[in-house]
Amino acid sequence: MPETDLSLLIRAAEQAGDIACRYSGPTAQKWEKPDGAGPVTEADLAVNAMLADLLPQARPDYGWLSEESEDSQTRLERDKVFIIDPIDGTRSFTEGSRTWAHSLAVAEQGRVTAAVIYLPQRELMYCATAGRGATCNGTPVAISGQIDLALAQVLAAKPMLAPKHWQGGVVPKFQCSHRPSLAYRMARVADASFDAMLTLRPSWEWDIAAGDLIIREAGGRCSDRFGADLLFNNPHPTLNGVVAAPSLLHDQLIAALDPKSPGLRPL
Repeated sequence: MPETDLSLLIRAAEQAGDIACRYSGPTAQKWEKPDGAGPVTEADLAVNAMLADLLPQARPDYGWLSEESEDSQTRLERDKVFIIDPIDGTRSFTEGSRTWAHSLAVAEQGRVTAAVIYLPQRELMYCATAGRGATCNGTPVAISGQIDLALAQVLAAKPMLAPKHWQGGVVPKFQCSHRPSLAYRMARVADASFDAMLTLRPSWEWDIAAGDLIIREAGGRCSDRFGADLLFNNPHPTLNGVVAAPSLLHDQLIAALDPKSPGLRPL
């Protein structure tokens, strides 16, 4: 039988993990990207080179969007596109943390249809195919059942808690934690380790595409900061932040956020 998109992404993620784990993050050669875009290491580039060879060969009619590849607008002409972050959480990788991930997705007509988030040093493989649920290491996962925002455990960076971002300047009294990899944050909401996550910053598609499907297939709601569904393969590949949670909790977060709040630093 022909290899499915999900099987292809799993195979690619496993190879990505093998490559990345050959490097020591603190000693890997690294560079700072222009305009304060963060670090990139030789591991990121090695993983990207492998993926850019493997995936387009397997699906030559798919477009390509990756954090570590020069963007080409030809992807906009394709019905399906790979959306790839070779290493999400590069700064954590350089610090020797195990909390970094490979984030791989396929989007069709703007909607993600197959997704993998793989943390090789934590031995966690999150997967989803549209309409078939989400899994971690082969076991189905489901979003939490929390419906009370005051009791929710939410993954968010401290700048997201500034009063200027919330209606009337009132920040909800949820419990706040943080994880450095945006893909990992989304995966931990999908498996109910946390109840919700949010980022109000303009977000790169490659950071969130895989997590969007995994959360939705786990039974959650995933939107931008204004409550609109996430659509991918945009000419400028960013979206207006992410809010992900069980449906009722998601609605409470969106209602509490001030849609007229000042924007954070754009990407």
